[in-house]
Amino acid sequence: MQNGPNFLSKYLPILQWLRDYDGTSFSRDFLAAIIVTIMLIPQSLAYALLAGLPAQVGLYASMVPLVAYAVFGTSRTLSVGPVAVASLMSAAALGEVAVQGTGDYLLAAAVLAILSGLFLALMGILRLGFLANFLSHPVISGFITASGLLIALSQLEHLLGINAQGDTVTKMAASLVHGLDSVNPYTLGTGVAVVAFLLWSRAGAVRLLGKLPISDHAAGMLVKAAPVVGVIATIAVAAQFGFEERGVALVGRIPGGLPDLSVPFPSLELVQALWVPAIMISIIGYVESVSVGKTLAAKRREKIDVNQELVGLGAANLGAGLSGGFPVTGGFSRSVVNFDAGAVTQMASIMTAVGIALAAMFLTPYLYYLPKATLAATIIVAVLTLVDFSILRKTWHFSRSDFFAVSITIVVTLLFGVEAGVSCGVGASVALFLFRTSKPHIAEVGLVEGTEHFRNIRRHRVLTVPEILTIRVDESLMFSNAAFLEERIYSDLAVNRQVRHVILMCSAINEIDWSALEVLEALNHRLDELGIRLHLSEVKGPVMDSLKRTGFLAHLSGKVYLTQFQAFNAARAQVASGSASRDLAAAAAAGSESA
Repeated sequence: MQNGPNFLSKYLPILQWLRDYDGTSFSRDFLAAIIVTIMLIPQSLAYALLAGLPAQVGLYASMVPLVAYAVFGTSRTLSVGPVAVASLMSAAALGEVAVQGTGDYLLAAAVLAILSGLFLALMGILRLGFLANFLSHPVISGFITASGLLIALSQLEHLLGINAQGDTVTKMAASLVHGLDSVNPYTLGTGVAVVAFLLWSRAGAVRLLGKLPISDHAAGMLVKAAPVVGVIATIAVAAQFGFEERGVALVGRIPGGLPDLSVPFPSLELVQALWVPAIMISIIGYVESVSVGKTLAAKRREKIDVNQELVGLGAANLGAGLSGGFPVTGGFSRSVVNFDAGAVTQMASIMTAVGIALAAMFLTPYLYYLPKATLAATIIVAVLTLVDFSILRKTWHFSRSDFFAVSITIVVTLLFGVEAGVSCGVGASVALFLFRTSKPHIAEVGLVEGTEHFRNIRRHRVLTVPEILTIRVDESLMFSNAAFLEERIYSDLAVNRQVRHVILMCSAINEIDWSALEVLEALNHRLDELGIRLHLSEVKGPVMDSLKRTGFLAHLSGKVYLTQFQAFNAARAQVASGSASRDLAAAAAAGSESA
């Protein structure tokens, strides 16, 4: 029986690091929390607007979820909250069920977060984290690239000061072109200036700060605060020069204070309309979050529990829904900043949540004059890092099937929207998996002379015997590919009618399911009728156990050998013995005729 505290810490990972927490860890976490809080305030506001929600909802989604993940999550440096792709997907889902600016829209956002949290938590409790492995990473990269483009396009209306509609690249482009005659020059000037400043800060600010007596690491951390500088500067300019009277869209009044914790009671129709988008958002968010968590954990030789991560992200989304927020997940940029700033535990996230709460209570009056163009510029610059068309070039040279899957996902997302893109991405990932498992790599192998190794006859100079067919299957045998193996063996036998022994090299076979076993039984029976023996070599223990339980080995026409070398030598000896017997018989027959 497991020790009580250890058993409890498995399900409450906060106990693992809290028991050894000390002053040094606190000081490092506190510094990281200050930096992430400064970065997260403009991000939270911007991503709320991207989701079609009031700015303060972004702050709400950056408080309780951070604490909930800190309690249940296993990554010590992952920072959860609103992210670009999840915000765009939320906007697409919410726009189908409610009108922006209404109470129904806010309710739908909270319900979407709760449904996402319930789905993730249930997946974690059922230990189904492995299902995320069925999503092809190139396909996910393609979807995120297309989503990044859609996000950037969707923010151009705020950058130009016009009204635009649409959730696909064609609709957005047409709407933007139609509204070009009403561009607000003050809005455009503000947005372009902030974009230019943020792009410059990534390189120019580092060089400028490098001239000061501070470390490169400190300079890099200061650069992360560039969006806050843009926010403060544009607020001052907007207030000083009367941007509100000049038609510049401002954030306006943001209600101060903390969110109310409450349980929404949606209609059945609303739940039915949102449960599929909630699952899609959960899947994409989980894959992105786990990828970031694994990367950061590996840098410190730590590990994360993928199933507990589902519970942690589920708790974060439940917290977001109960506090009037919208779906959240682990963010790449702020998690990296959190890591680089020296955070050692999730106490940094808890302190960040406190910092956001203080901002919501005391700083919101000062955000009245914040131009929406500033937040749009922040989003555009942030999502540029998501756009990576190099995946097309890489997959084209490495795997054409991956290339076509990525291309289709990008095109569908751009032309038909994020929901269609997610569905296409999931479908493409599953299709790729089924395609590859249905046609595994199968090679005829031969002996590398002077060794006991066997290699593909098409790639190496090897020894083969016409009467022996040696086949290596580089995949587990299951219902989807067993027939492919059977067809391959029959095709080889049709070409070479001298074969008397077929050796199936099983070194790469980790499992044989019932359908594949029935195919092997039929193959064994058919070969036996043809006077051909079927042998197995290098069978792994679990596979051998399964074969013994079925009685397959009792009817095997040949034998099971420990190594391929033993199987080949035994078959070759039988071929030689059979040839000698035939020679003696032929000689005896010839002598009888002459007598």
